Amino acid sequence: MSDHQTPKHSDETAQVVTRIAPSPTGEMHIGTARTALFSWLYARGRGGKFLLRVEDTDRARSTPEATEGILKGMAWLGLDYDGAPVSQFERATRHAEVAHEMLASGHAYKCFSTQEEIEAFREAAHAQKKSTLFQSPWRDADPASHPDAPFVIRVKAPRDGVTVIADRVQGDVTIRNDQLDDMIVLRSDGTPTYMLAVVVDDHDMGVTHVIRGDDHLNNAARQMLVYAAMGWPLPVYAHIPLIFGPDGKKLSKRHGATGVAEYQAMGYPAAGMRNYLARLGWSHGDDEFFTDAQAMSWFDLDGINKAPARFDTKKLTNLCGQHLAIMEDAQILSEIDGYLAAAALPALTAAQKERLEQAMYCLKSSAKTYPQLLEKAEFALNSRPVVPDEKAAKALDPVSRGILQELTPQLQSVSWEREVLEETLARVAQAHDIGFGKLAGPLRAAFAGRTATPSVFDIMLVLGREESLARIAEAAQE
Repeated sequence: MSDHQTPKHSDETAQVVTRIAPSPTGEMHIGTARTALFSWLYARGRGGKFLLRVEDTDRARSTPEATEGILKGMAWLGLDYDGAPVSQFERATRHAEVAHEMLASGHAYKCFSTQEEIEAFREAAHAQKKSTLFQSPWRDADPASHPDAPFVIRVKAPRDGVTVIADRVQGDVTIRNDQLDDMIVLRSDGTPTYMLAVVVDDHDMGVTHVIRGDDHLNNAARQMLVYAAMGWPLPVYAHIPLIFGPDGKKLSKRHGATGVAEYQAMGYPAAGMRNYLARLGWSHGDDEFFTDAQAMSWFDLDGINKAPARFDTKKLTNLCGQHLAIMEDAQILSEIDGYLAAAALPALTAAQKERLEQAMYCLKSSAKTYPQLLEKAEFALNSRPVVPDEKAAKALDPVSRGILQELTPQLQSVSWEREVLEETLARVAQAHDIGFGKLAGPLRAAFAGRTATPSVFDIMLVLGREESLARIAEAAQE
């Protein structure tokens, strides 16, 4: 687009409005989640608005289940948006209205060329080694010569000069205008194209900053034609690199999970996922671990890298562990409910939740995911009789059972405090000339039926005297 036709950018002093605009044609991809996060952080950090638009114009592939998946994914990630979600399909009348406005102002035209004529044009151009971009004979035709036949509406693209996309991540990207075609904005059946709908929706929703994957970079040049035709200010563009797998190729199923729902079902805490995704292609110095408040304060488009980021599950897991350690217990319990539902596992009972909350202090600093936390919490979630797994059962030999029988009366009358419990168990171990580890194994088997548990003293404090002694007595008898 020549300089005099380039539309002005939105006033950057105005309130920031960003959006995420996924298509409901499949599961919500982790790349879409990161784009949503970047847009959310940018808006929230500046007191702006973050909007959700569902681009459901592909009626053959769009499904209610996929739309529900988007809403659930946003909810799990904690990415709250302003207002109700906007359906692009439901705005088709408005999109068509804009196409006719461009037609009336002379920035678009009716094209009556058939598909066969377009193919013939391209074949001839290819044979002559010329550009195969279709140049419609109807572009400057006298309306009086228009036939009574189906037509599409095409926008008039400039034939010379260049279009410069001023991008906050990629820098200035220059595209020759002779590489732009007169794209269709309204089909012959009266339905709008995606390229038109995106622009109209972004303008009508007041979007000031379009943050999206760099696979849309070429679309920007074509969408700018609509902005110019309508005299609308351009949004600020920020086209972010895609996410690659560890092998340097675009993230796909061969690398493992790619859908947001899959990560919830694997039990990753949402705060850890937000932290990791924010760090995936954006940096703030050497900071790796940070809170939402810090991310909102620090996030800027200038910190986004031009090179694709590589997804690293190990880093994600480590960050999740750090977040679990500082999360509020109530938040963890709420997310565990969501995890169990997403993984199609039985929900916790009220009694299990109560005991889990009591045990949280000795669980959350040693787990990185909810499955790990629940595994360590087995002692608080199970009930008598406790059935030890194969590994734990090996610790319950006849000698160990005899020691447990001896331990029971000694614990019945002591003060149920950590220091006293430590002294009592140490005294029993010493009397049998064994290290405390030899006593801890049978106790873990008795309490949890597992070998990997929190400290036996933490377990005893959480279970209380009555339940602890009952479990010891049962394990000693078998």
